[in-house]
Amino acid sequence: MIFSLVLFLSPSERVAVFVSSSDAMQNVSLDELIKRYGLDQPFYVQYKNWLQGILTGKLGWSNSAGMPISEALALRIPATIELLLTGQLIVFFGGIFLGTIAAREHNRFSDHFIRISTTIGISLPEFVVSLFLLILFYVRFDLFPPGRLGLAATDVVYSDSFFNYTGLHLFDALLNNRFDVFADALRHLVLPSIAYSLGGLAATVRLMRSSLLENLSKGYVDTARIKGLSDKAVLNKHVRRNAMLPLITFTGMRVPVLLSGSVVVETIFDYPGMGLFIVTAAQGLDFPAIIAASLAVSIIIIISNLAVDVLYTILNPVIRLG
Repeated sequence: MIFSLVLFLSPSERVAVFVSSSDAMQNVSLDELIKRYGLDQPFYVQYKNWLQGILTGKLGWSNSAGMPISEALALRIPATIELLLTGQLIVFFGGIFLGTIAAREHNRFSDHFIRISTTIGISLPEFVVSLFLLILFYVRFDLFPPGRLGLAATDVVYSDSFFNYTGLHLFDALLNNRFDVFADALRHLVLPSIAYSLGGLAATVRLMRSSLLENLSKGYVDTARIKGLSDKAVLNKHVRRNAMLPLITFTGMRVPVLLSGSVVVETIFDYPGMGLFIVTAAQGLDFPAIIAASLAVSIIIIISNLAVDVLYTILNPVIRLG
């Protein structure tokens, strides 16, 4: 489906999907490039050539980034993955914590307060939350700046003494024993990750609360209490484990939503990830970059869904035994 988009491009734009440098398009006629990359061949031949290029990392040239698309994605995918992982951790563990409190304090003040707060959280658009956080914590108090790294940390990360193992600055900083870089990366990550995850957190809290209340009414809870287990032990050791199963599925389903939200969040916070890359490419009508970015996002979603399925089987013995 992604490759079919190529067919709607003009010949010069289609050539840019296959070449890997701007020099390859200099002093060469368009007809020669079309013949070189087989763009005058049938659909299946063009698809085979394009797929071979993907498998070898040849994704074309990006005019908006001024570099091969493979290099542009190598710089931006880790940034979005780092933001995605941080946001998912906030959504998952925050949802479990607040949802458990709401279920334990059912129909009490804490429960009502959390439900009202989550309703507001779901209702607020991401761009409103992002602008509010940026104005309050950066413009007003200068606590959490936009971007991904400060100037001093950037010099360290791209120096010869710093080895980039994963492209994830938080992990790489720890592996290089550079806690100053870790603190700086975390400082820049706070606001976008909160804006990124607030809507998902609100929905997860409500789902966790409902799932806990549903499981608390089941027969195995009464059996555990008859055996002498306290309410706290029943909730923490039995009920919460079963209640987490729909939460895991929901968290995996949120990945496409979070990736689409990254376009807004990364643009507002000037965070150099996939979202900002897609916006820049779209503004410059950089079709090869848009197509490659769509492919990268699709792969991230597929991998995240696979991870959710694996985690689901680990927590649900019935599926694992089946």
